[in-house]
Amino acid sequence: MSSWLRKHRNWCLIVLLPTALVAIYYYLIAADQYQSEAHFVVRTSDAPSAAPSGLSQALTMVGGTSSERDAMVVADYLESHDAVEALQSKIGLSEMYRRAEADPLSRLWYLDPKPEQLQKYFKGKVDVDVSSETGITTLKVRSFRPEDSYRIIQELLKLGEGRVNTLNQRNYANAIAMAQRRVQEAETNLSLVQRKITQFRRNEADFNPQITGASRTSMVSELQGRLAVAKAQEASMAAVVSANSPQLLALRQRVAALSRQVAVESAKLSSGPGNVAAGMGAYEGIKVRQEMAGKQLEIASAGLQRAQDDARRQQLFVVPVVDANMPVKALFPERTKTVLTAFFALMLAYGIGWLITAGVKEHAA
Repeated sequence: MSSWLRKHRNWCLIVLLPTALVAIYYYLIAADQYQSEAHFVVRTSDAPSAAPSGLSQALTMVGGTSSERDAMVVADYLESHDAVEALQSKIGLSEMYRRAEADPLSRLWYLDPKPEQLQKYFKGKVDVDVSSETGITTLKVRSFRPEDSYRIIQELLKLGEGRVNTLNQRNYANAIAMAQRRVQEAETNLSLVQRKITQFRRNEADFNPQITGASRTSMVSELQGRLAVAKAQEASMAAVVSANSPQLLALRQRVAALSRQVAVESAKLSSGPGNVAAGMGAYEGIKVRQEMAGKQLEIASAGLQRAQDDARRQQLFVVPVVDANMPVKALFPERTKTVLTAFFALMLAYGIGWLITAGVKEHAA
């Protein structure tokens, strides 16, 4: 035995001894680690742009198309310092990775770790993967107790849903902010026009120049009709009575009075200060601006409603695919796999070294 060891001393030192140390650590020292796993998708209620198939079609029936970009945002958040800080404050994350059964190499060394230290350690215990084909996010968490892994992954799922809700609020606010500004501008413009109408009515002492103009036009027409009748009566009477007849003189005075009244009222319609034509023109100009402002407000309000509908339709939500499990069997560390990997890696290194050494000796000879 001793001769064999002397003969294979290098092999024992390079391959056998390190492999034995690795085996001793993993089989006798390394603590069991339990993994909890959950699957979910981040989706919107929009209809899919292309016809999906297989699992994607089934998920589409649940909640619409998958947004890989939004899923990546959530995945990044689950490994961020914000999520680690939230876990530390809610469930005492550092204490879970300092359990008594944890081995010295895999446990969290720091009694009161800094946020950066805890995040770096936690990244080695959590795995978040987003499938580009199905949009499914796979979340895996390992710890030294089954209940710890289950609790951590449950809290992570809650944090992910909270982040999605925050994204929804921000996206909704950003989507309708421009539409709301347009509505406010249209409302302000309409209010200004309405104030101008009110000021016009006060200055002109006329509630509606259009109605006033129509009534005055009707009055002028009526006066002109009465004047025409009076002139006809005057002509008929002048043919049968003398020029100095009291009746004819009275009728002529009536015709003259009606003529003056028609002239005065006609002047009020088209000329002179405060004439109906000028007032009606100014009022109609303001009314046109009021109608345009009202149309702008109507269009802006419809745009705001469309923006709100689109924002609601594009809101994100989390669809569970596989719920988190309570681990029963420790899947880590992978003892046999690790020891065999170390053995074959050392054997490969030893073989390469042996070939190099043999080549050098042969070349020297």
